[in-house]
Amino acid sequence: MSRGGATEAGPGRQRTGGDPAPGGAAGVGSPAAGVGPLPAAWADYLAAARQLDGVRRDAATAAGEQARSVQAAREELTGVRTRLAPQESRLRELGVPPISLVPTPPEVTEAARTMTGGPAAVLAALRAARGWADAADAAMAARGGLGPASWPAPLRNLLVYGPLALLVPLIQVALLVATGPGAASVAALICGLPMPALAFAAGWIGVGRLFPPEPGGRVARTVRLGALVCLVPAVLVAAGLLLAILAG
Repeated sequence: MSRGGATEAGPGRQRTGGDPAPGGAAGVGSPAAGVGPLPAAWADYLAAARQLDGVRRDAATAAGEQARSVQAAREELTGVRTRLAPQESRLRELGVPPISLVPTPPEVTEAARTMTGGPAAVLAALRAARGWADAADAAMAARGGLGPASWPAPLRNLLVYGPLALLVPLIQVALLVATGPGAASVAALICGLPMPALAFAAGWIGVGRLFPPEPGGRVARTVRLGALVCLVPAVLVAAGLLLAILAG
């Protein structure tokens, strides 16, 4: 029987709507059940994953920059070696002792110390060395800019072919003036015929000795110009001597 709407029952009686559920407010159906240990662990996992991805991206970026620095350092090293080779050859030609062109142990130690920072430091040191090589080239060019070696090849070769080409004709003219038309002038005319070839040969050798080429290059002897310079004075003087002899 029931009294006042309450249902009497024994151990298996039904609960009314006013009876609390087992577990009270901590039950599964309560609003506080959403803030449990599982969602908090998931949030921590996402934060750790994002942090790990950031570290991975930073490591990949650093590795890429290092690879680019290594490649740039190799290219810079090749360029520096290319610039230093002709400078070393030129200094040896000028009489600089070979031991002066080799770095000393303190210089090697200092260079090694500046390169301990990795590829970026090595690249910076090589670029500095390239700047020093450029400055050395500029200084050598400024010092030798007024010398014949810096002139164009035809102009500087005239300094060799010209005097040789004029030597014998001037002697012939002086002999003609001193003795007048006669046997001496005829002998001078005959002896002067092969002189242009000898002057050209001497000029050929002199140009190679006075103006050596760069390493791996060839001597600019300006053959046609040299032959013309050696031949024209001899022909003109020979024609003048012949006319003087015939007139006399």
